[in-house]
Amino acid sequence: MSDFPYFVTIGEALEICKKTALQTTVERVDLDNCHNRILAVDLPSLVDDPPFDNSAMDGFAMRYEDTVDAPSELEIIGTIQAAGQEDNLVVGKGQAVRIMTGAPLPKGADSILQIELTSVSGGVVTLSQPSMKHFIRKKGENLTKGQVALSAGTYLTPSRVGLCATMGHSSIPVVKKLKVAIISTGDELKQPGTELNRGEIYESNSFGLSGLVKWLGHEPVRLHSVGDTIDDLRVVLNEASSKYDLILTSGGVSMGDWDLVRKIMEEEGDVHFWRVKLRPGSPPLFGLWNNTPIFGLPGNPVSSHVVFRMLVAPWIRHNTQSNGPIEDRAYATLATKVKSTGDCLTLRRVTIVNENGKLSAHQKIHQGSGNLASMAMSEGMVVLQPGQEYSIGDTVEVMFL
Repeated sequence: MSDFPYFVTIGEALEICKKTALQTTVERVDLDNCHNRILAVDLPSLVDDPPFDNSAMDGFAMRYEDTVDAPSELEIIGTIQAAGQEDNLVVGKGQAVRIMTGAPLPKGADSILQIELTSVSGGVVTLSQPSMKHFIRKKGENLTKGQVALSAGTYLTPSRVGLCATMGHSSIPVVKKLKVAIISTGDELKQPGTELNRGEIYESNSFGLSGLVKWLGHEPVRLHSVGDTIDDLRVVLNEASSKYDLILTSGGVSMGDWDLVRKIMEEEGDVHFWRVKLRPGSPPLFGLWNNTPIFGLPGNPVSSHVVFRMLVAPWIRHNTQSNGPIEDRAYATLATKVKSTGDCLTLRRVTIVNENGKLSAHQKIHQGSGNLASMAMSEGMVVLQPGQEYSIGDTVEVMFL
């Protein structure tokens, strides 16, 4: 066996991976195209938000002191309908201005009463109760000009993109999408939609891995499946290393004679580790091919998904300094028995049920690493620590899929 770490923990594997850096660059994109991207710089607000005191309600603006002894009557001196409306209205003693949500507060007013608590007759409004000072949105109460609201590494969700617009930015600097080559290996693999012969199966891993790469905000490129020959594998690895930032292979990393990804990496590549204490998913490797980072993922579909989430995704987030996306985690009570392993971090696919406000985890589907349906039909995975026994009623950590 070559001289590299063998059968490492997830923590050890991540530390080894982090020693290899991905080269990232920055590009500026308009807001329409920055959803699910990673912010490259700290982003300050260009304006105060709100930029002026404004009404939080449809109603009337007035002086609070004129409404303390409600019910009371005030003279209506005008209307302010829109946020951009120019006006010279000044509210004096015994006066009120009809105002719409978001419209600027007129001078002299310090409170609002919503429309449903008033009645109007002619030019007079009758108030059923005292007015509300907290129904005024104060200038800069959300953000002040120059305040950094989003930090570098922020994963840009819809609300965060909206906040970029609120701050006055029409375009922002983001981390340029990594181009990730995905290569499945094996003579038995056929593309979905073709006819299967005996001993053949449909290739599925590249489609799932492609979706996971997109989930992280990057660009997957599914290359054609490679048969079980060293020469063919070398050709496609050389092609991938010349064009892409990262290579993901699927299959061919275990201990058999036809596990050619492991074999070619040991003989011609640079392996940084092989095998991880993880179930499912123990045989992955990581290293360099022509100085391009490469993860050799297991061929079993559940294993490839698990290794991506537990190893590839954290490493990509580390290199892009991204704070997301990341799987939500919570704690649940075991409703069925699950099996851990003696020396590996173990993840079992489970259905999560909210029972009387408490989460419970049910293992309903057999846990074979070739059973992708067990992942597709489950809401999460319970995270079982090495060497620990688990019983029904125990509290376990759950990673939501």
